[in-house]
Amino acid sequence: MAAAGNKEKRILWIISVPMALLALSCVYPVFFAINNALKTSKSYILDRFGLATAPTFDNFVQAWTRSNLDTYFLNSVIVTVGAVALLLVVSSLAGFALAVLRFPMRKLIFIVILASLMIPVQVVLVPFYKTIIGLGLLNTHVGLIISYTAFFLPFSVYLMTAFYSGLPRELVEAARIDGAKLIQVWWHVMLPMGKPALITLGILNTLYCWNDVLISLLVLQDKRTLMVGIAALRGEYTTNVPLLSAGIVLAAAPIVIIYIIFQRQIVSGIAVGAVKG
Repeated sequence: MAAAGNKEKRILWIISVPMALLALSCVYPVFFAINNALKTSKSYILDRFGLATAPTFDNFVQAWTRSNLDTYFLNSVIVTVGAVALLLVVSSLAGFALAVLRFPMRKLIFIVILASLMIPVQVVLVPFYKTIIGLGLLNTHVGLIISYTAFFLPFSVYLMTAFYSGLPRELVEAARIDGAKLIQVWWHVMLPMGKPALITLGILNTLYCWNDVLISLLVLQDKRTLMVGIAALRGEYTTNVPLLSAGIVLAAAPIVIIYIIFQRQIVSGIAVGAVKG
């Protein structure tokens, strides 16, 4: 028994070493960015990889005010909140219809949605851009919200359909027998039970929308989002790395905070979705 216990401990140690190295490889870029953000340009040039011996928050202040990141941050919040809210509502309704209701061509519609996941964004950029201009949505928050909804909707519908398909149909039938209309069944039965999947989907779509550069650069050409503004901090010939690092830290902070708050819901939502799907 003792020999078996020692063998398990050795195996555990063998597994722990590469896992620890992998964790360090993920944590070090975050530490590197924060450390450089606390340096001056001179101290960074003299010692790029050393610790910030005289930390300063001037880079954060300069990035937030002089580089207009405060305006870009507000633009990102507006389009991300709007797009995620619209995605959750539409994908939940579509998932409910595809998983619960029985109507002609239901499976074909679901297959088309799945097939659209395999189409790269770059393939449809030209017709997408012409459509945005034709609808008069260029340089508007509404245009970017609709764009994010269109591009990220197929995955959202797939996830919600997979989740709702695993729920007992007896719940819907019982609600219908009690006289509930379809919209009431969705609101009072399916929506509360789909909370884990909705939270997971909300976090994932928040990451997609917040970190996007390509779609935002096409639609909001005058009003930049945060990630586009940070990309603009890089000079053509030289780059103020501490200032750029400060901008990256400011952009990543909200996402990290959201993940810390909802990490249990994210893990449980992914696990439930995998089992139910």
